[in-house]
Amino acid sequence: MKKATFAMGCFWQPDVVFSKFPGVLKTTVGYMGGDEKKFPNPTYEQVCTNKTGYAEVIQIEFDEKKISNSGLLKIFWNNHNPTTLNRQGPDVGSQYRSAIFYHDGKQKDEAEKSKKEIQKNFSKPIVTEITKAGKFFPAEDYHQKYLEKRGVESCHI
Repeated sequence: MKKATFAMGCFWQPDVVFSKFPGVLKTTVGYMGGDEKKFPNPTYEQVCTNKTGYAEVIQIEFDEKKISNSGLLKIFWNNHNPTTLNRQGPDVGSQYRSAIFYHDGKQKDEAEKSKKEIQKNFSKPIVTEITKAGKFFPAEDYHQKYLEKRGVESCHI
């Protein structure tokens, strides 16, 4: 089993999107990429202050025999706008940034290659960060499977 971690705006929608794909064994929403010394156990309220450095992320556990990291990257790129800095739709703040948190050198190489390739589809520059994965902090229970619990598949109006 492998892990992939992406930030692509509010974490509720990516949870729905990635959960549907064969080979995705588990999704967990949480936080990554912030100041672990000042905020060693970040809460949603802290992350929403835009002062922690954390991004809302989806961490995916997947079976490489059924879906590749490259396949997950395609889903990532196709399900958010990677050209908006610290923003996705109406959500604004650094916690909503676009980022790929790689877990090994192969994932880093694949992320960089896919970013270069997908840039051809955009007139604006892609602002997606590609960063080594840090500690993952699962979000509070009420955020896990948030949309699924409410019987909806999208939080967009």
